[in-house]
Amino acid sequence: MTPLVSIIMGSASDLPVMEKAASTLDGMEIPFEMHALSAHRTPSEVEAFARGAKERGIKVIIAAAGMAAHLGGVIASMTTLPVIGVPVSSSLGGIDALLSTVQMPPGIPVATVGINGAVNAAILAAQILSTANETLQEKLAAGREGLREKIVKANVELSQTRFTYKTN
Repeated sequence: MTPLVSIIMGSASDLPVMEKAASTLDGMEIPFEMHALSAHRTPSEVEAFARGAKERGIKVIIAAAGMAAHLGGVIASMTTLPVIGVPVSSSLGGIDALLSTVQMPPGIPVATVGINGAVNAAILAAQILSTANETLQEKLAAGREGLREKIVKANVELSQTRFTYKTN
């Protein structure tokens, strides 16, 4: 299998968050790879990865990092592939990572999801890939229907909850 998505983490400590992205891609049968690369500790390896990703068949890169989360931006500066940043909460509640990921200069975008938003990163990667894949579009639609059904079920359960002054 040739991977279509790369999940890149600043360190292995990001794995508990990024396993959710991996599980989501796995469930949609999207081939992916996972690597630990650091913008600050392994810059030459990050550059080699970013410059070679397109030629290896990668279509979307998900880059997760905490603290001074420069990984997504550094990768985006070296490739024209879409990069999705996942700010990981490690200090300051993840706000530092969020701002480091989302505040990119004009011309070097990093699509950024919420703090620890690995599932949304994987879904966004799938949406990007689905523009040329009808089967993947159907899987995404089925996933949305599942979300709708959860809310319908929650409303049924809430309707059975009793309080003295509850009117519905």
